[in-house]
Amino acid sequence: MEGVPDTNNLRRAPVQQRSAERLARILDACAGLLDEIGYEQLSTRAVAQRAGVPIGSVYRFFSNKRSLTDALARRNLDSYAERITARLTAIETADWRGAIDAVLDEYLAMKRTVPGFALVDFGAPAPDEDPADDANQRVASRLAGLLAGQLGREADADLLRAILVCVEAADALLELAFRTDPSGDDALVAETRELIHAYLARRLD
Repeated sequence: MEGVPDTNNLRRAPVQQRSAERLARILDACAGLLDEIGYEQLSTRAVAQRAGVPIGSVYRFFSNKRSLTDALARRNLDSYAERITARLTAIETADWRGAIDAVLDEYLAMKRTVPGFALVDFGAPAPDEDPADDANQRVASRLAGLLAGQLGREADADLLRAILVCVEAADALLELAFRTDPSGDDALVAETRELIHAYLARRLD
C-alpha cells in the first residue's frame, strides 16, 4: 500500500494511523479503477466499494472525484520525488546528465508499473482550478529543488524556467511515445532524452 499525499488539499487531514491507512486504501482503489474503467466512468461510490469503506469515508476527505484524483496525482509526485532522491545519492554532483537520466528513467518506470499512472500521473484529467498550480508547474518546482542541490546551485528563476521547459517538452513527447506504443516507443523516448540533454547542455556545461 502506498503512502498518503500532501494533505493540504484534503477536506480533513488524517490524524490517526488508522485514518491515514484508510486514506491510502481509498487512493489505491482509485488508482486501480482508473486502469480498469477510466476517469469518465470513475465514481466516488465505486472507489468506496473497491476500498471496502463507507461512502462517507471518501467524502470525509474528498468533495468529488476531481479532488480524489488530484490527491492521487500529488501522492504520485511525492513518490516520484522520493525515487529520484534515492537515485541521486549514487550520482556524482557534476554529472548533470546522469541526474536528468534518473529523472526520465523514474518517470518511465512509474508510467509502466504504477496503477492509475497512465491516466493520472501528476495531474488529474480534469482542468486545474488554479492555472498557476497546474501539474507541470508542480513537477518543475519539485525537480528544480531536487536538482539544485545535485548541481550545487540555487533553485533560482533561471533554473526553474529551464526545468519547466524540459518538463513541458518531455510531457508532450512522452505522451506521443506512449500513444505510439503502450509500453513507450523506445525511439521516441531516446529522441526525448537527446532533446533534453541538448537543451540543458547550453546552460549546465
